Amino acid sequence: MGSLLLKAEEAEAIKREAAGLKGVDLRGDALALLELLLLGFCAPLRGYLGRADCEAVLADGRLKDGRPLARPVLLEAGAALAESLAPGERVALRDPEGVLLGVLTVEEAWRAADLGEDAVRELAAFGHDGGVFLAGPVAGVEAPVHYDFAALRLSPEELRGQFAKRGWRRVLACQPAGMIHRAEAARIVHAARIAQANVLVLAPVTEEQTITLDHFTRVRALEHGLHYLPERGALLSLLPIPGAPGGRGVLWRALLARNAGATHLLVEPEWWGEADEAARRSATGLASELGIELVDLPRFARDDALHAFLPVHAEAGASAHDMTAEIVRRVRAGEEVPAWLSFPEVVEELRRSHPVRGRQGVTVFFTGLSGAGKSTIARVLLSKLLEIGDRTVTLLDGDIVRKHLSSELGFSRAHRDLNIQRIGFVASEITKHGGIALCAPIAPYRETRRKVRAMVEAHGGFVEVHVATPLETCEGRDRKGLYAKARAGIIKEFTGISDPYETPERAELVIDTRECTPLEAAQMIVTRLETEGFIR
Repeated sequence: MGSLLLKAEEAEAIKREAAGLKGVDLRGDALALLELLLLGFCAPLRGYLGRADCEAVLADGRLKDGRPLARPVLLEAGAALAESLAPGERVALRDPEGVLLGVLTVEEAWRAADLGEDAVRELAAFGHDGGVFLAGPVAGVEAPVHYDFAALRLSPEELRGQFAKRGWRRVLACQPAGMIHRAEAARIVHAARIAQANVLVLAPVTEEQTITLDHFTRVRALEHGLHYLPERGALLSLLPIPGAPGGRGVLWRALLARNAGATHLLVEPEWWGEADEAARRSATGLASELGIELVDLPRFARDDALHAFLPVHAEAGASAHDMTAEIVRRVRAGEEVPAWLSFPEVVEELRRSHPVRGRQGVTVFFTGLSGAGKSTIARVLLSKLLEIGDRTVTLLDGDIVRKHLSSELGFSRAHRDLNIQRIGFVASEITKHGGIALCAPIAPYRETRRKVRAMVEAHGGFVEVHVATPLETCEGRDRKGLYAKARAGIIKEFTGISDPYETPERAELVIDTRECTPLEAAQMIVTRLETEGFIR
């Protein structure tokens, strides 16, 4: 219906022509947006918007011809490329690996700044940095290839074919950000009854998510969740979806769902953002013009007195939100997951990807001044953990990392941050695969340590150890003469002398090596790991 993909013979001709064309390589949201265009999810659009259409969409949520459109569908290009193009010239659109996906015929090249400061700020909310945009129709060669759950990546044409085979005339689309637990299922069933419709689960997926274990766990869990939706049947399809802010997010999802063949859309409360009542009414009216009805329900939560799930307002508390995080916490802690909270098959999927503490990976992250004793304690701890022998253990000492992972970096704040983030990434990979990572850098900055914690805790445990040996003691040890050189101004930006050390806010352990030996300090950490259940 709205597909931009050419027939095989035409596509082959375009491929031959494209070898000599200038091109744009797309990734992330830009690649997802092209996929939506090519498959027909953005119908009736036939390509990327020019300046006048973009201005009209930002102002009124409509194209200049009056048709509703929630967000500007734009192709951002480098200024040098844009300036080299003439009207009517063709540009190859490729994926990150250079595969030709389509060809754009350039009708216009325009700058975001031409629309004014307010428009530039609005475009930034859609992920555009205010550069140069290319407008014109797109001829599609092929859609991006997905190797994950390929059978669940259905085009609008394929979805409508499925509905026709099943005799579905009224279809409720829902787009859950997470999984379908009992509260979510109760809400979807209630909405389906209101709409008197079958259910299409259009699960939004980003390119970044597809390389994570959580993505595969989520999709398998969604497949299990389908069995608990209306008996008339439910269908699951994955959807690449660049977002849209505020009330525009509702209308944007309504457009995608309508082009997928849905007649109704279940609205998630967070899609409205800060939209006021007028913006909500406007989005509802524009959705109606598109030919889709919004089913705007609050979250559902369990009423313990009635033993049932009932609608609640978002301000009612955590029980009104997706419970995946709480279920994962229980699973990792080895706690029972109540039958009323989720479905047994979904819980089993979470158990597979989130093992109990004794089988999880963990990172022990030391931080402290140079000479505080971090490396010494880490080496003693390495021996202790290897003696236990139930897990692989990797030491990422500051000096070792500087030699093998960050040899080209200096000691500016930016380079120090990059070095610590590299350590965090390696530690998160070790943790993800069930190992123990011991990291012993100085890591002077709080924000960088927070980022590392977040990276690691996505996959397992994180124990921050602040080796809080005072500066005067560290300086007195100064075996390498570093403090003396820093005092003399020979070493610039030296932590504790000419560069700050930001004390950790919530370290799991604080150790002062004036008060204990390295062996005693290592034993304190072993005890903490045992208490937390990470080692037995």
